[in-house]
Formats: sequence, C-alpha cells, structure tokens
Amino acid sequence: MKNSVSKTENTNVKNELLLPVTVIKGVGSSKAAALASIGIHTLQDLLNFFPRRYLDRSLTDNVLLKTGETVTLIVEVVDAYLAHGKKSRFVVGAKTKNNERISIVFFRGVVFFQKIFQPGTTLVVTGRLEYFRGFQLIHPDYEILANAIKPSYTINSTNLDKKSRQQEPELAELPEMIHAGRIIPLYSSGEVLKSQGLDSRGFRKILYLALERLKGGISEILPNEIVKRRNLIPREESYREIHFPTDEVSLDAAKYRLKYEELFYFNLLIEHKKREREKIKRVLWPLPKSETADSVRKNLLFQLTEDQSSALRKIEELTKRDQPIAVLLQGDVGSGKTLVSLLTALRYMDNQIQVCMVAPTEILARQHYQTILSFLGNMPFLGIELLVGKEPKKNRYEKLYRIKKGDTLFVIGTHSVFQEDVLFSELGLVIIDEQHKFGVDQRETLRSKGKNPDILAMTATPIPRTLCLTLYGDLDLLTIKSKPKGRMPIQTKWFQENRREGVYKSIRKYVSSGRQCYIVYPLVEESEKVDLKSCIAAYEHLKHEIFSDFAVGLVHGKMETEEKDRVMQEFSKNRIQILVSTTVIEVGIDVPNATVMMIEHADRFGISQLHQLRGRVGRGDEESFCILMTDSKVTEDAKVRLDAMVNFSDGFALSEIDLQLRGPGELMGVRQSGLPDFRIADLRKDSKLIELTREDAILFGNPGDLEKEEIRGRFSEGRLLFSN
Repeated sequence: MKNSVSKTENTNVKNELLLPVTVIKGVGSSKAAALASIGIHTLQDLLNFFPRRYLDRSLTDNVLLKTGETVTLIVEVVDAYLAHGKKSRFVVGAKTKNNERISIVFFRGVVFFQKIFQPGTTLVVTGRLEYFRGFQLIHPDYEILANAIKPSYTINSTNLDKKSRQQEPELAELPEMIHAGRIIPLYSSGEVLKSQGLDSRGFRKILYLALERLKGGISEILPNEIVKRRNLIPREESYREIHFPTDEVSLDAAKYRLKYEELFYFNLLIEHKKREREKIKRVLWPLPKSETADSVRKNLLFQLTEDQSSALRKIEELTKRDQPIAVLLQGDVGSGKTLVSLLTALRYMDNQIQVCMVAPTEILARQHYQTILSFLGNMPFLGIELLVGKEPKKNRYEKLYRIKKGDTLFVIGTHSVFQEDVLFSELGLVIIDEQHKFGVDQRETLRSKGKNPDILAMTATPIPRTLCLTLYGDLDLLTIKSKPKGRMPIQTKWFQENRREGVYKSIRKYVSSGRQCYIVYPLVEESEKVDLKSCIAAYEHLKHEIFSDFAVGLVHGKMETEEKDRVMQEFSKNRIQILVSTTVIEVGIDVPNATVMMIEHADRFGISQLHQLRGRVGRGDEESFCILMTDSKVTEDAKVRLDAMVNFSDGFALSEIDLQLRGPGELMGVRQSGLPDFRIADLRKDSKLIELTREDAILFGNPGDLEKEEIRGRFSEGRLLFSN
C-alpha cells in the first residue's frame, strides 16, 4: 500500500494504537459515538473488529464472460447519456480491456451519476452480468480507480437518494482498490452504524485509513523465538491481510497469526494467575487421615470406584502442599462426586476446621444435606447445618451463632451463604457444586469468608477438554468417569406423537411392578408464543384421565419451598408413583426406585440438559429407561441432538457434540462462567491451537520475565485483545 495519509510526529507504538478513532479522516463525533456503541474507541479496537466473512471479487477473465454470473471488471467510460422512457435511467457506455462493449445502467441517483461518470474515467465494477442488446450491469458496486480522471465538482447530496449518498466518490483518492477487484471483507453493522455510513463499505474505508496511519508502526508483541518457531507472519502484515487479503493463502496466514496471538496471551494470563495463586500460603491444614472418613468408607454398602479413589488420593496429595488447593472435580451424572466431597470434608472437620458447601438451588442443597446425613448414619454429632433462603428468623439466628462460634463444622447452603451476616470461625474448605452457575464475584465472596481456604469446585456438566483448558486452566482438574458397580446403562428411546399410547402402556407396566416415573415438561404455564403443553395442565390430565389409579404428583419452580419438599419426600418414599415436573429436578434428585423418565418436547432441550435430566434415573441396580417425546416434525439440529442422546450415554462424548452444535457461550453460559469473548479464536475449531499456545505460554510464562520492561509492555498490550 502507498502511504497517502500523513502521520503524527508521535511514533510511540502503544500510544498510536491507543489513539481515538477520531484521528481518522472522516470520523467525527457522530461516527465515533456509533463506533463506541459496539466497543470501538481506539485504533486498536478498530483493527480488532474483524470481518464476519469475505466475498471474492477478484477480477474476472474478460474472455470468459457469461450472462447470469457475478463478474468483477475493470472498465473505461466511453460515453454516458440519460435515457428516457417509462422510467428514466442513466446509461454508461464502457469498454473492457479487450474492447468488449458493456453498458452500466442506473435507475436511481441519475443526477449524481451524470456528474461522476465522465469519458476516460476508469472503474472497477462488480455485478450480475445481463444481456439486453449487449452485455450490461444494472446498479453494480463500483470503485473509481485512483488514476482515473477525477471530476472537479462539489456533490449536491440533496440530489441523491440514500443509497447513492453512501457511495461517495471521495474514495477515488485512495491508491488501492478496496471495494472491488479483490477479496473484500464484510463487517457486522446494525442500524446505528449504517445511519452513519458505517456499513461494510464504510468500515473498509476507515480501516484502510487506520492501517495507512499505522504503517510501519505496529510492532511485534510476541517473543521472536515464538514467531520463528511457529512460522508466524509479522503482526502488522496480519492486520493488513485480515482486512484486505491479497489471496486465500495470505488470509489463512493472517487468521492463524492473530488467533495464535490471542490464545497465547490468554494462556499466559492463565499461567500467570496460577503462579500468583501459588504464592499464597496455607493457614489451615486438614488431617492426613480421617477416622470418621474411614468409618464412613467401611460402612458403605458398595466399594468406591477406581476414579473416586484416585480423586481422593490426588486431593490428599495436593493438600500436603504449602499453598491452598484449587481443584475442579468433574464427573458424569451419578458418578459419586458428593461422596468424594464428603470424605474430603471429613479430613478438615476432624481437625475442627469448617467446611462450606454451596449449591445453586434449594432442592439440590437439601438433597446434599440428606445424602450426607445418610452416609454418616449413626455417627457422633459433627455439627452439620442446612442454610437456605426462607426459614424463621430465630432458627437462622441460632444457626449463624453456631457457625460463627465454630460449633457447626459443615454448612450446606444456597446463595444465602454469601450474605454478610454469615461469618465463620475457621473456614478451611469451600465446596462449590455446579460451580459454573455461580459468578466470579460470588465465588470470591465465599473464599473471602475463610483464611485462604481450599477450593473444591464440582460440576456434573461434563466439560470438553478445550473449554477446560480455557476456563479452568489455573485449576487442578480431576475427573470421575466410571459409575458405581451394579448400575445398568440407561436405555434411551426417541418416540414421536403417534407412539404416545404405547409409551403410556409401558409406563403403566413399570409403575405397576413397583417402579416410579418422572414425566418432565419444559414450561410451568401455558404460553401464547410457543406450542408447548403446560406442566400444570398435563398434570391434571395425567392424574385424572391417564393414570387415575396411581398417585401422581406435581413439582415446579413456582411452588413454595415447603410444598416442593413435601412432594419430593412423598416421591422418595414411593407414596407418589408418577412425578410430573419441570426441569427443577435437573440436578441433585436421587431416587433409586425411579427407573423411567419421559421428557415431553425433548427437541426443545439442549444435549446437556437432556443428559442431566436423564441422570435422575438409572441410580439403582434396576434397568432404566429415558423416553424422548416429540412431534412428528423437528428441526435438523434437534434430530442431531436426539440421535446423540439415543446413541451416547457418556456425558463427555455428548459435551463435545454439544460444543460443536451450540458453541461455548451457550454451552457454559458466558456471563456466569467467565468465558472469554475471543475476537477471532473459535473454541470449537481451534482446539489444537489452544493446546499449542498453552504449551508455549507455559514455557514463556515465567513470572519473573513478566516483570521485565519489554515483556510487561507486551503483556499489558496483549490483554487489550480481549473485551472480557
């Protein structure tokens, strides 16, 4: 590119990149405000606003012109005239380099085009080639080349329609083709941006001017040895090629370089965070062995799986370090994470160190409380409290007093434990269940209630390896895949509406034999917007017409806590045989006698949620079934999800499929999980690059090196690549 834009005397690279976008010619306060609405304030923000896709408008071979095809041609204006008829039109007579005659026709902005298309003007035009008394292009995209005869006039914008006004001829001053005759970028642009002329054409213009201003001033921020080892193109070249690619090969090289840079600095930040955490010293020490934990293990009616035993050994090993541990324990539904967390907690409690377990829902918190009490059986009082939202003030006050005094050693609760009045005496272990459902601030609040406590985060949502590296790279990852011996695989079937009667007969058969069943609906009330059956209406229908000879219960999110608890207790005692519910039973419900689940409108659920729901059955040693019910017509994406559920029982395999279908943001929940908003890297497609940059970041990411001036500059600038 020829540098047609003057630069300021300030050659400081960082300052140049951080200059406001208003330094670009033509970007005034209105355009700047529109850009600010999408987070673009500086030249660097603008450079990191990458195209959403590209169009190949490379020049067409004049010899191969065919009607009906989109072509890009360089033509010279021969003559131009106004043709009258039913509709006035402006016709530009032009010739190609092979002297092929072609007409360019405009029906709008006639006065405007009369002024600019003068004989001798050279254009690049792109449009659909038609044939009517010769080749013609109707309202093509065009660009006036810099060596054209420039018109000496002032544009009267009142004579132009809206579309014509956006096609200002001032771009004739640019020395290169940026709108045609090459691969051109297309940018995301809403109404606010378009109202300021910032459609794809407008973005190409200001990006060209920004790159011209920064020419020779975008320095390398990656280590030289990395650039050489990974054969990366220079940083400045990558920005030019990503926005104005020379060809497909150059575009691919630019994408790779910018993805590498983004992921390298992200992984470097993770590694830095991990090493900073390792500087924190442990204050409270759990016992190497727990007599209470040993007693619990001896009284179990089953043996721990090898994965459970391995996880316990690893946690024990980690707690011998001087630094507090931060562990993510992920396990498929029904794999026994709660027992692992209890056996870990007892090592702290036996040393009079407090433990706090937090769950995202009250149902799950109560389930954990009951499960842990059942594991402990008739053991001596250990001081275990359930702390949830609604309870009498006196009861809550007494619980808070025992927690603060240290009499309560194990607190199990919901979001209520984050409140300021919940104070601990010696909090040494924080257990966060379904941890991706809690925000970063909430997790930090809980951590601050102790003295550098250990953190054991748990999730029953299997996380693909790529996301684990990205989200939890600073944590020690432990995985439980195997399930307790004796459990039979859950058979999953997909039926459509015409099989409903047969499904009901099967449910009746299993319930008559003493088993129990869940029937899950996606909504609580009738909805006018979507054709879904209401859970409440379905309950009435099933209770009075289909299964009137069985006890049918109902549970949903809008019920009072006491009523939900009563229904769940009745179901767990088999006083209710069929439980109609919403997704409030998605996690934490453990009724081994429930062996059948029917999920209505299964095509409306994601894979992860379907798998979590399915995990409510198959928790005993009896054969279990999950029935997916849908209408006869479902979307192609829904077919993929449902087929995956039928064919795969492994949650980790399903999570990989879910990642490809929905992307990381929807899979994990961006706001809650802290998933970075990558500008160009794609967690679905770039798994190998994530691992590669992680290896390089670990090699390069010496905390001492980060204190060096030349590295600190790169490090801080690298952070600017991320909007989150």
